Amino acid sequence: MTNKATGHKPSVIIIGTGFGGLCMAIQLKKAGHHDFILLEKAGKVGGTWRDNTYPGAACDVQSHFYSYSFEPKHDWSRKFGLQEEILGYMEGCVEKYGLASHIRFHHEVTGAEFDEAGNRWTVTIRDAEPMFADVVVTATGQLNQPAYPSIKGMDDFKGTLFHSARWDHSVDLTGKTVAVIGTGASAIQFVPEITKKVKSLSLFQRSASWVLPKPDRPFKAWEQALFKSVPAWDRVYRYLIYWKNESRGLAFTKFSGLLELFARQARNEARKRVTDPEKLKHIIPDYQIGCKRILISNDWYPAINQSHVDLVTESIDRIDETGVVTKDGKRHDVDAIILGTGFAASEFLAPMKITGRQGVTLNEAWADGAEAYKGISVNGFPNLFILYGPNTNLAHNSIVYMLESQVRYVLGCLEALEKYPGAAMDVLPERQKAFSSAIQSGLEGSVWASGCSSWYLDENGKNTVNWPGFTFNYRLSTRRVDTNDYQFLSPAQAT
Repeated sequence: MTNKATGHKPSVIIIGTGFGGLCMAIQLKKAGHHDFILLEKAGKVGGTWRDNTYPGAACDVQSHFYSYSFEPKHDWSRKFGLQEEILGYMEGCVEKYGLASHIRFHHEVTGAEFDEAGNRWTVTIRDAEPMFADVVVTATGQLNQPAYPSIKGMDDFKGTLFHSARWDHSVDLTGKTVAVIGTGASAIQFVPEITKKVKSLSLFQRSASWVLPKPDRPFKAWEQALFKSVPAWDRVYRYLIYWKNESRGLAFTKFSGLLELFARQARNEARKRVTDPEKLKHIIPDYQIGCKRILISNDWYPAINQSHVDLVTESIDRIDETGVVTKDGKRHDVDAIILGTGFAASEFLAPMKITGRQGVTLNEAWADGAEAYKGISVNGFPNLFILYGPNTNLAHNSIVYMLESQVRYVLGCLEALEKYPGAAMDVLPERQKAFSSAIQSGLEGSVWASGCSSWYLDENGKNTVNWPGFTFNYRLSTRRVDTNDYQFLSPAQAT
């Protein structure tokens, strides 16, 4: 990165090349910023859509709205995009906007430290020289660190064991006996696919998921042609999706009773598809719908109903050399174990060590739970901006919409820094506290506070993940930067 020069646009390091990182880079270029670099730990772009290559991987947000507003794709193959197609879309954006020269692959960031004397960030990289920039934007997402369960004896297993987010494609599951641990969003998608191949499958379920039918189908050729030839219709279609999804926000946050309509639909679907009474008894959840992530699938219940699928609800005691042993002493000998145990979503920016002013680390600042002003800025960490940060996740709409709001806000911060050459902007603690208090108050009456245990909650039971309102409210709150929310530090003041 170039040295700081008065009047020049701040230099920027972006960590991650998922939807957030690529969006930030594209908008930087559009705004005339060219002194930026994207650091990517892997060998290609894509984030979660690069990593999650398990069979059946797909999005649960409609294709036309799980894409950038400024970069429509008219020829989506299905109403809900498949992993490979979404990844291709992202790679196409890299090519179209000329981002390749800005990306440094195989650059895994291990930490970042703010230099108070020079108002710059030093970013440390595994097996490479450190890099320097005025501004750091993290775009690592909330679903990039697989959550591995703490089960005794996992290392003793002699067969194949892998996490669904790190799928081992060298393993042929045809005719094998397989154990799947976990029944979350990933398992909902890959279990129906592998049941077609395996000899038998033991599915270990800690708690059931609410599963609704997925209104998915391939687009017809004439529909794709219409999207392309009449761009206005493409835009209208996108808006219709937005408002349909957005209307569900009321049920999650204010009127959770409305969710009972969805619960009834899920129960009816389960009863229609699952004929085994014992399985049926265990696959309908006992917690309020929406408290955990609601899943959508058309083939989950039919997969569960198959005779060679054993639904195991007894707790796991241990794993040994040949398989899984449950608390009741029953053995489940298998050839392979697949962990469908999700992600460490509340461990933001882990495992990187981020050090701000006066040597305080982000882990120390977040000892009582992660929080950030507008989900983006953290007091004590000047010129650090987080995309998809604390309390910006959604249960009802597209995260890409939230990311575009955040990127616009960060661009506003960069414009402010141009007016104060050499300065660093640090959000005021009282602004962050007031914002976070309002967030937690908004979450109190939501369905996510109805008593279940979910990945929305951190180890202290605090919801550090979800946004408790409408996405248009978030967009309005991030439409411009109020510099009164920040303290602007000269290098001398930073010490």
